[in-house]
Amino acid sequence: MDLSVSYREVKAIEHIQFQTECGRSIALIGPNGAGKSTLLKSLAGLIKPDEGVIRWRGHPLTESSREIAYLPQRGDVDWNFPITVRGLVEMGRYPNLGWWKSYSKHDAEIVERALESMQLHDLQHRQISALSGGQQQRAFIARALAQEAHVLLLDEPFTGLDRPAQENLEVLFRDLAKEGRLLIASHHDLQTVDRIFDDVLLIKRRQLAFGPVAEVFTPEAITGAYET
Repeated sequence: MDLSVSYREVKAIEHIQFQTECGRSIALIGPNGAGKSTLLKSLAGLIKPDEGVIRWRGHPLTESSREIAYLPQRGDVDWNFPITVRGLVEMGRYPNLGWWKSYSKHDAEIVERALESMQLHDLQHRQISALSGGQQQRAFIARALAQEAHVLLLDEPFTGLDRPAQENLEVLFRDLAKEGRLLIASHHDLQTVDRIFDDVLLIKRRQLAFGPVAEVFTPEAITGAYET
């Protein structure tokens, strides 16, 4: 991949190169400004890299965008937008419909399963602004499930959640990985990395380390990432 991305003439990330597979969860770890959000948006196809090609299943990512779901930081979402939980989840079907297909019974069944999986069926007619932080995160993950995405890219998904909601989301992460999905999430709580994630990608604009948590997430590596 050897990915590099610039904003105007300033390098945001450079020489990011790693390989992974479904059934894993990866924590993006690094200080503020390290390029975590930029990397996620690049993997989602929202930012065009200066250098490098992102491949999924051996093909350029642009050919597999339906399999990739991006969940932004909660602070970047307009929660006052007038849409219900069900309406949000139904949006996950749009990439599969294209220009010519109409919403079908099959699509409705997939949406129903996504709502049930995230325990949101009883909340499906509620406005997203009326949800708790944990429910909002589950609604966005339900949208990704309705999209039938294999890769979930999440920007600070645990930020702003109370303790019960964090614990529920931790369980959900592990379950989604066991189902065979790949989760890549920026994360700032260093104390919880080892109980949530399988692998760690340490970055500080450049890639510092990548691998299993037990091997990569060492005090020395953490110090190297966060020292000024």
